[in-house]
Amino acid sequence: MAYDLKEKLVIGISSRALFDLEKENEIFESQGVEEYAKYQLEHENELLEKGTAFPLIEALLRLNKIFNDPIVEVIVMSRNTPETGLRVFNSINEYGLEIYRAAFTGGESISPYLHAFEVDLFLSKSEEDVQMAIDNGIAAAIIYNPP
Repeated sequence: MAYDLKEKLVIGISSRALFDLEKENEIFESQGVEEYAKYQLEHENELLEKGTAFPLIEALLRLNKIFNDPIVEVIVMSRNTPETGLRVFNSINEYGLEIYRAAFTGGESISPYLHAFEVDLFLSKSEEDVQMAIDNGIAAAIIYNPP
C-alpha cells in the first residue's frame, strides 16, 4: 500500500533554501555541473550550514510531535545532482530532521514531481522554480536571505 499524503501538509523545499548552498551554487553557475558535482563529492561528509528556511522547516516538523499521526511531510525537491543529495541527507540526519523523501533531478525541471508528491506548498530560493510551481497550480514562495 502506498504512503498516503492526502491528509498531510506537504511542504516541498529546495535544498538551497534548507541549507546554505550559496558557495556551491556559485561553483555551479561559474564552472558548470561537472565541477559542481566534483566539489560535492569531495565535501560529502562536511555538514552543511543551516539555510534561511531551516528554522521554519524545523518548526513545522515539530508539529508532528504534538499529534498521534504526523500532519506535516517535508520533501526536498531540487534541481541539484544526486551527489548533492548524499550531502544533503547526511546533514538532514546530523541535524535530526525527520525528512525521508526527496527528488534530485540533476538539472531537470522539478515540476513533474510537485504533483507526484502532492506538494501543497513549495519553498525555494529560485524565482524560476517558484514561478513554475505557481504556473502549475502549486502554492509557492521565494525564500530570501534575511537583511
